[in-house]
Amino acid sequence: MIKVGVVQRFGEKVTDQITLKAPPGQKLNLKFKTMEGAKTLVTDQVVIKVQMESLKTPTLRERLVLSSHRSYETAEESANKWREAGIAVEIAQPSRWKVWAKRDVYKTPLLRRWLKDSLTAQGHENIYLDVEAIKQSVVAYWQINGQTYRRHELDITSSNNIIIVNTGKEGKDQHSYGGSLRLQPNAYATYTLVNLVPLETYLRGVVPHELGAWQPQAAIESQAILARTYALRNLRRFQADDYQLCADPHCQVYKGLDVYPETDRAVANTKNLVLTYENQLVDAVYYSMSGGVTADFNDLWDGSPRPYLKPVVDSAQNIWDLSTGSLADEQNFRKFMAIPKGFNEDGWLDFRWSEELSLQGIANVLISYFREKNSPLAKLKKVTSLEVTERSPAGRVLKMIAQTDVGTIELKKDEIQNALWFPLSTLFYLDPIYDQKKILKGYRIVGGGFGHGVGFSQTGCVKLGELGWTSDRILNFYFSGTKIQPLTPDMISDSK
Repeated sequence: MIKVGVVQRFGEKVTDQITLKAPPGQKLNLKFKTMEGAKTLVTDQVVIKVQMESLKTPTLRERLVLSSHRSYETAEESANKWREAGIAVEIAQPSRWKVWAKRDVYKTPLLRRWLKDSLTAQGHENIYLDVEAIKQSVVAYWQINGQTYRRHELDITSSNNIIIVNTGKEGKDQHSYGGSLRLQPNAYATYTLVNLVPLETYLRGVVPHELGAWQPQAAIESQAILARTYALRNLRRFQADDYQLCADPHCQVYKGLDVYPETDRAVANTKNLVLTYENQLVDAVYYSMSGGVTADFNDLWDGSPRPYLKPVVDSAQNIWDLSTGSLADEQNFRKFMAIPKGFNEDGWLDFRWSEELSLQGIANVLISYFREKNSPLAKLKKVTSLEVTERSPAGRVLKMIAQTDVGTIELKKDEIQNALWFPLSTLFYLDPIYDQKKILKGYRIVGGGFGHGVGFSQTGCVKLGELGWTSDRILNFYFSGTKIQPLTPDMISDSK
């Protein structure tokens, strides 16, 4: 059984509501605590809403933010470094992934300020207190038989273990979920609706919405094995909120019992199978499209190297040799990007892309990026140039610098995508654009692929499946030296 946050920020808006229904002929059981003990209500349907309740005495909600990141992978590496330094931390996702000083350790404003001042004195930059004055609290409520119930926690089951959830109007955002549901507070003063669901049922609602249901069977089975491995490897992601996985692309897209026979068959055929390296679960990362070459783990994220996540030319043909033609060389890289055919993904819309960005447009997106990070660099007003200064052997941009009115700003790895907004991947180069007076006015950004590029290309695997490759051959192509094995309990414990 795993815990998936299917509605993560319920109560951010006072108009939020969730309608829960039992399937025809079934009943919902609503269980919650009262002063007298546990109480259970039986109903066909319930609408959960929120209201704001004024606090008699305003309070301050305060978090000490030690670092801020685009991806969980880099946030986790940052958290591990803080732990090695003796600082208790936790990873949260209020918007970006953030590393907080652990709330139940640094409980008081005095402790948080002492830690902040101590770390700042040691030379740590960009540490800040996120402080918000709270005058109202969000309270969930529902009405049954004319009586209103206000509670922060609610457990929901149905007589056939299927619950219909609608978060929109007129049934537009409706999904059915197997297992049970729980409404519970999260770390951001709102609520999360959590689905407690068997792993294999969860996978039925992931695979068709990650890869599609009409791809070659070997490709679908590859995705099923990866999705299972990914879930079990990432059960720690939302410890700060007391659940394990989300239901969107920050984890895996999950739509409950919106399932298909083809993907159900792939899940059943691969039941209990996971991808391993030296008998441990791999980081089963995947993305839409590589752009012709996959990335090393450390091309995008900080952390210890993953020997099985090395660059691979995404082609069934011998189209380019990375050992003799490193894409760290700009000339080689541009030559590689000009190859029109022979890749597993060529012909797809985002295999190659380009966009023109003005200097002012670049400045605007950098300002927004640094504001979100609470960085003093948000005061910049002007960008005068942009330059790629380092590439990986797989062609990924590792570092680039922006010359601005507040000095030279360096961007690294996956933060580059976050800072510039447009790039669909870090596999790109820049061509300057000049006006009639030969004054630089912007850049044309030319690139390929969609997503981080590490590990498994969903588009590439479809082509390999069409060529008759088996699921084990496909997975070993993208994850070198790995094996498909039956899951054992020690694999899960070692992955936490």
